[in-house]
Amino acid sequence: MGYSMLLVLRVMLCLHMFMMFHFACLSSHSCHLDESSALLHFKTELNNFDEHFSCDQYAECLCLHADPKTRAWQNGTDCCSWMGVTCHSVSGHVIGLDLSCRRLVGNIDPNSTLFKLTHLHTLNLAYNHFYDSQLSSQFGQLVSLTHLNLSHCWFEGDIPSQISHLSKLQSLDLSWNYALSLKETTWKRLLQNTTSLREVVLDDTDMSSIGPTPSPLSLIANLSSTLVTLNLSGEELSGLIPSSLSNLHHLVYLDLSGSKLSGLIPSSFSNLHHLVYLDLSYNNLSGQIPNMFDRLTNLQTLFLRGNNFEGKLPFSLFTLSQLSVFDCSENKIEGSLPDTVAFSNLTHLILHDNLLNGTIPWWALSLKSLRSLDLSNNRFTGYINEVKSYSLEYLDLCNNEFQGNFPESIFDLVNLSNLCLSPHNWSDTVHFSPFSKLQKLSHLSLSGCNSLVLGSETSVNYTFSNLQALQLRSNNIIGYSTFSGNFSELEFLELSNSKLEGKVPQWIHGIDSLHHLILSNNLLSSMGQFSWYELEDLDLSFNLMDDDISSFFCNATFLSDINLSYNQFIGTFPQCLANSSTLEHLDLQKNKLHGNFPDTLNGLQLGTLILNCNQLKGLLPKSLSNSMDLQELNLGNNEFEDTFPYWLQNISGLEILVLQGNKLYGTIANLKSENMFQSLIVFDISCNNFSGSLPKAYIQNFQAMKIVDNEVLSSHYYIHTGWLEGGGIIEVEKDHSMTSIIKGVSTTFSKIPRDFVNIDLSGNKFEGEIPDVIGELHILKNLNLSHNRLVGHIPHYLGNLTNLESLDLSSNMLTGNIPTELTNLNFLEVLNLSQNQLVGPIPRGKQFDTFSNDSYEGNMGLCGLPLSIQCNNNVPLPQYPSSEAEDKFGFDWKPVAIGYAFGMVLGIGLGFCVFSIGKPQWLVVIFGGKRRRRGNRRARITLFQLMVVM
Repeated sequence: MGYSMLLVLRVMLCLHMFMMFHFACLSSHSCHLDESSALLHFKTELNNFDEHFSCDQYAECLCLHADPKTRAWQNGTDCCSWMGVTCHSVSGHVIGLDLSCRRLVGNIDPNSTLFKLTHLHTLNLAYNHFYDSQLSSQFGQLVSLTHLNLSHCWFEGDIPSQISHLSKLQSLDLSWNYALSLKETTWKRLLQNTTSLREVVLDDTDMSSIGPTPSPLSLIANLSSTLVTLNLSGEELSGLIPSSLSNLHHLVYLDLSGSKLSGLIPSSFSNLHHLVYLDLSYNNLSGQIPNMFDRLTNLQTLFLRGNNFEGKLPFSLFTLSQLSVFDCSENKIEGSLPDTVAFSNLTHLILHDNLLNGTIPWWALSLKSLRSLDLSNNRFTGYINEVKSYSLEYLDLCNNEFQGNFPESIFDLVNLSNLCLSPHNWSDTVHFSPFSKLQKLSHLSLSGCNSLVLGSETSVNYTFSNLQALQLRSNNIIGYSTFSGNFSELEFLELSNSKLEGKVPQWIHGIDSLHHLILSNNLLSSMGQFSWYELEDLDLSFNLMDDDISSFFCNATFLSDINLSYNQFIGTFPQCLANSSTLEHLDLQKNKLHGNFPDTLNGLQLGTLILNCNQLKGLLPKSLSNSMDLQELNLGNNEFEDTFPYWLQNISGLEILVLQGNKLYGTIANLKSENMFQSLIVFDISCNNFSGSLPKAYIQNFQAMKIVDNEVLSSHYYIHTGWLEGGGIIEVEKDHSMTSIIKGVSTTFSKIPRDFVNIDLSGNKFEGEIPDVIGELHILKNLNLSHNRLVGHIPHYLGNLTNLESLDLSSNMLTGNIPTELTNLNFLEVLNLSQNQLVGPIPRGKQFDTFSNDSYEGNMGLCGLPLSIQCNNNVPLPQYPSSEAEDKFGFDWKPVAIGYAFGMVLGIGLGFCVFSIGKPQWLVVIFGGKRRRRGNRRARITLFQLMVVM
């Protein structure tokens, strides 16, 4: 919305300038020859006309008919008649040049003849591509300039100090030049010298070198009193909003969104009586919104979204009769909305993702001016009143706690284009057919219906001529197979988790326009004939499909995201997928694919490849080394037989590597790149036949596991979200699951947590000592080195892993004491040191007081709680069996593996390396320590069993 308002102001300015140009061009004066020559030479400097150039969406109306005005500039003609050129009506000098959004590409260097136009008052070069151009100090020579607009021009480098020479400037727009930076001295001089400055627009300009004391905001508040427009969105201003900003009494437009500001909104903002537009969204502002709006009577647009505001909305806010747009979404606002308001011009009310409760007041559904209402993801209860806001185009009430019946008055909203409802507690049955009355509907989302009647035996063919996206998620759909409808424009269809059975029906096959199809979490048994040749995203995960996958979708040449996981698809890996140049994400895990995996992958765009739990064999696909965008590679639980894929070393962005449960062998060496695996946060090569020392050089390269970053530790998920072109109410989520042994339990994550940082090298034949470099991986959550042949002491450096939640070193040949530094691991929930040769007292305190005997079983030299053996100096050291016996018992686990009980759960071992094909290899028992209960991590925990080694 902020951009829209700014765009309106810019359009008005452009119209004003156009009128100036128009009347100026009526002058009988001819252009000065030197200025005509300068313009023609400037044209040759920018003679690269980019046919494919397009401006961003916020300038679409300005650039709708963008043609290079300079095409008509010809020698021998009057330059005052040229498009984009304005001459003074008396002197004939060129005073205005507007080449905005002309698809020009070039470089403006200090010798450009542009700087010979010294009489220029207005210069607008916005929305062109001057790649790699420094913002020349020569702009400071144009001392007559009153309006300078160089936004979206791709300038870079420092803003020259000579810009402060433009003492007559009234309007300066350098926004959205991402590589431009502004120094403190330049900023101060500019504010001191340009005493008539009315408009400053510097969105996304780097001002990090200024402040924090004095901050850029406090400088402008102290030095400028003429400002009407101030736009510093996207700056890293940080710190508090200075109360002195209220000294800008003439301010009409203020945008400080996305600037990392913190603290409270100063109550002194009530002095900004002329304020029409205020945007403070996406900062770190907190506390209660001050009750100051009774003095801001001119306010029309207010954005406060994406902060940490709490408490109730101030009463004075609802007295603003001029308010048109109010967005306070994504905060912690609580309480109910008032029963009466003074809003008479409100067009957009956006309050989603808060803690609002109570019933929706009558006015929110009755305002005649209202076009958008979004109250989703709150705690509203009760009945929905009759909807009388007939101008509504966007209505989102999803994810609340409403009761009662479906509001039939919604079908009277003939202007509605976006609708989202989730009637979880509504008592009646919802029929889909009446929605066809809403012929302007483009995006429709219905979720959680107890009974959603889609079709019946007497169904008629309903027409949805403008519907682009239909999302029917988590419903009990009735009549799905007998529905008949015409969706000529439908691009997105989701029917996930809706108890669908049998074959995919014909009416879905008949939607030729589909780009996104999501039918996940149902009971579908067959896809039938694949008929969507323009499809980009396909999600059939968690169904019962047993089709042959070999040529399933080979005619769909635009597919970029495919998720067929957790089905029973058969056949070999499709060669057409190996040849695909558009594929970005592929998830085929938990199926019945067999045969050799082709080593002819063309996946240059591939970001995710998940083939876990199939029957694929042969060598690992070395052609993956060409997939430079690869972030997640999961080939676990197959029958690949190869050495470690060192050829992945050039893929610097790889974050997840899972090779567990294959027949991989040999030592892990050949570290050939210093950048290898620097981005890894999951490294799982468990249940293979790797030997030699632990890969110290690789571990030392795990840079992403070393840096404590709030973003990494914030429990976000790897969720690919996107919106259909043109926006809308439907959000597309693409989640990829992963199964791993966490805290002694086989855990399937339906979404991979962002803070899931895991190393699992268990179940191999690694030998030697545990390298100290592991102690540098400060954000590691899970470390499993069990069931190897490791010797030596437990490194005390492991005590540095203060984020560790699970540590399993069981079934090795570790000796010495348990380091007391391990008591520093405050988040440790699972500890398993069993079946080693440890001696001495067990450390006490903190988490160690929660672990039971199971964590220490099989270490005859340990003493102290929780064991019954007391520590004293007269206890002889235990006698351990010979190395031959150790090898026979500890590592040639062919007869049976014994599980131990821990906590209140009966003893279990984890046979994780069993393939779904019913042909188990050797199994590794992993003993779990005592687990403490934690909150729900949105993960599905599978039951684990005691397995018999075959």
